[in-house]
Amino acid sequence: MGKYITVAPANSFDRWPQGLRQELIANAMNPVVGSVLVSETDKLRVWHLLVPAGQRCSFHRHVLDYFWTCHSHGRARGYYEDGSITETTHYPGDTMHLSYAAGEYLVHSVENIGDTDLLFTTVEFLDSANAPLPVPAGVRLAAAA
Repeated sequence: MGKYITVAPANSFDRWPQGLRQELIANAMNPVVGSVLVSETDKLRVWHLLVPAGQRCSFHRHVLDYFWTCHSHGRARGYYEDGSITETTHYPGDTMHLSYAAGEYLVHSVENIGDTDLLFTTVEFLDSANAPLPVPAGVRLAAAA
């Protein structure tokens, strides 16, 4: 799996692009953890996240246990609620599992700093320590609604 390198520690907001901290604040409760919700059952949600080269996804909040798998090769920069910044090189098949205790969460945004599109699948488990955040209907595929 690609190695995450911290390029800026916590409280490095001065190294963030202009306006990014305001976007973080505006999206701190955003439950949309992918580009599209492709499947949903009473046990899980399956998302696809496409981050085109040179683009960034909106900040979003993870509260559920989940895993993601990368389907493409590329480079990403992560911006986190604590002000830290990471960079990593992703490879097809990279997978990471994350788990959150009651009251824990993660707010972040992923920027594609490579020259190839990044595609991820994220699977959230609804039976987690935290209640699922409600997802707006506009992000669901018609078949997932």
